[in-house]
Amino acid sequence: MHAKVNSSPEASERAHGGARESTRPVRALNRGLNVLAELNRLESVAVNTLANAVGLPRTTTFRILETLRVAGYVERDPHDDCYRPTIMVRALSGGFDDEAMVVHIAKPYLTALGAQLAWPVAIATPAGAAMMTRETTDDQCPPVLEQYGVRVPMLTCAAGRVYLAFCSVPQRDALLELMARSSLPEDRLARNRAEVDRLLSETRTQGFGMAQRTRRASEETNLALPLQVNDRILATVALRYATTAVPLRSAIEQFLPKMREITGKIAREFAQKAGASATIQRVPRDI
Repeated sequence: MHAKVNSSPEASERAHGGARESTRPVRALNRGLNVLAELNRLESVAVNTLANAVGLPRTTTFRILETLRVAGYVERDPHDDCYRPTIMVRALSGGFDDEAMVVHIAKPYLTALGAQLAWPVAIATPAGAAMMTRETTDDQCPPVLEQYGVRVPMLTCAAGRVYLAFCSVPQRDALLELMARSSLPEDRLARNRAEVDRLLSETRTQGFGMAQRTRRASEETNLALPLQVNDRILATVALRYATTAVPLRSAIEQFLPKMREITGKIAREFAQKAGASATIQRVPRDI
């Protein structure tokens, strides 16, 4: 008698001790996540309305909602039979902080802005006494420019200067004290507090940061704007271009309005998602 051979994929996986794991998506989980995301967006909704919004049968939507209710992620109002997300849904975003959220939101805007201006743009956030580039369009940059490193000392770059100019006074004092104690030559300027205060005051007055760097290929000019939400600076959006290619005044007139527009859009979308009110930083027009 010959043993019956089962050649199904599942049997094959079992025969190999589960060495090959299936990469097929779990359809029910996808549906459940879609329902939860839509419920979170609508905040309070009846089953029929939610079923239409996600394109699922009412019975399927109801089963998903009841599963989420038992798990504690949604609640059902006995007065109107509407479902609402609970605080546990908010807890799911605990590891997705403001910095990660604003960078996630900014990515498509940066891509569009870089293509429009034909020079690389980036979003950066502070990391100690340096600015950390979180997202950049350097891969689209002209060959005349060199790609940036991930970390750049604050006082040497436009992003760092504009961050220091618009952050809170306690944070600014702490960062400058940290740099003043540093042995790095890039932080030496922090020991001259009068000069730093003059530089940051000028940056606040003009509404943007500026710095120039001499690179192997060419000299570059950096322009940066603060990305502010609810009077708090979350990040900076910066542009780099070859100094000899665009006069400074032309760069201010051509590039900053478009950068300001994109920065405002990022701030508004972040505020909408985070439940805050966006404070859109404006660049003075009489520079």
